[in-house]
Amino acid sequence: MPSPRRSAEGRALGAPAACSSPGSPAHGGGGGRFEFQALLGTRAPGADPTCARLRAGESPVHRRGSCPPAGPGPAPALPGPPPEETRLNLNPSFLGIALRSLLAIDLWLSKKLGVCAGERSAWGSVRPLMKLLEVSGHGIPWLLGTLYCLARSDSWAGREVLTNLLFALLLDLLLVALLKGLVRRRRPAHNQMDMFVTLSVDKYSFPSGHATRAALVTRFILNHLVLAIPLRVLTVLWALVLGLSRVMLGRHNVTDVAFGFLLGYMQYSIVDYCWLSPHNAPVLFVLWSQP
Repeated sequence: MPSPRRSAEGRALGAPAACSSPGSPAHGGGGGRFEFQALLGTRAPGADPTCARLRAGESPVHRRGSCPPAGPGPAPALPGPPPEETRLNLNPSFLGIALRSLLAIDLWLSKKLGVCAGERSAWGSVRPLMKLLEVSGHGIPWLLGTLYCLARSDSWAGREVLTNLLFALLLDLLLVALLKGLVRRRRPAHNQMDMFVTLSVDKYSFPSGHATRAALVTRFILNHLVLAIPLRVLTVLWALVLGLSRVMLGRHNVTDVAFGFLLGYMQYSIVDYCWLSPHNAPVLFVLWSQP
């Protein structure tokens, strides 16, 4: 049996080991050796790995799930920025949002104004009158009427005006057909394809050929024909009502007609700049002057 002095020395040496179990040799149980107690006594207070791991696991940093400090090895690479396509999809531009909103408003307003699109529409009884306006703005009647008047004209001034009107109508047909073939915007879904003398490009909607022709002819007449004020007002009203009838019949959307008016207005500027006269195009006037 060990002496009281050895037991006291063993307890003094094993006192710092606070995390030892009661049956371990540090407490003198099981006949442990004093060399093991001496090794335990050489550790610094609180240097036990088990207790250190427990304290590290209970720290607020580990409870919040933060990453451990980086070791001596190379630091992990940070994730790079997202691809350009992803950034564009996640952050659409203001212009794209504005265009989509304008398109939605255009489709909604065109459907609301298409009150003559069919016989059973809200204003279906007015549809024959709208179709008569449609014929009045068609290209074929204007071309045939201009050619007839040009053949019957006996004055150089009249031939000059009619020749330039014919040039304006042909320019309008060319530009509208070109734009329709490029844009290829379909006509509204509520439209009935019962139009007067259509061509292959007439299945497309943008821009409205009737609107371009109405704006072009109206500006041409107001600048080159001497008309009384009531007739000038009626000419402007004809152009506006013709453009409105295109939407009411369901032939076009609102933006088709609006752009058509703008394009027709600009076309006259081209015609006025390239004005044909006996001085710069004598061959044309000689042909028309022959019997």
